Amino acid sequence: MAVKMRLTRMGSKRNPFYRIVVADSRSPRDGRIIEQVGTYNPVSKEEENVKLDEEKVFDWLKKGAKPSDTVRNILSKRGIMEKYHNDKYSK
Repeated sequence: MAVKMRLTRMGSKRNPFYRIVVADSRSPRDGRIIEQVGTYNPVSKEEENVKLDEEKVFDWLKKGAKPSDTVRNILSKRGIMEKYHNDKYSK
């Protein structure tokens, strides 16, 4: 089973809000998920528009979940991808 980390759209019309979820790659965008690992609010005026459970994200990356392009950018800005890369190749 191919597992991906991707965004699921929530919120109302013209007011998007996204959940960062782990889901089977074959399921639809807003379909069945395995676990929610964070949120992303692009409309927010606050500086902190991304909330992540870093332990869960790191655990899923170790298990082989592939992040989508947008989720990879979010994780890179938070420093999680660098931490994962260093942990993976330091052995």
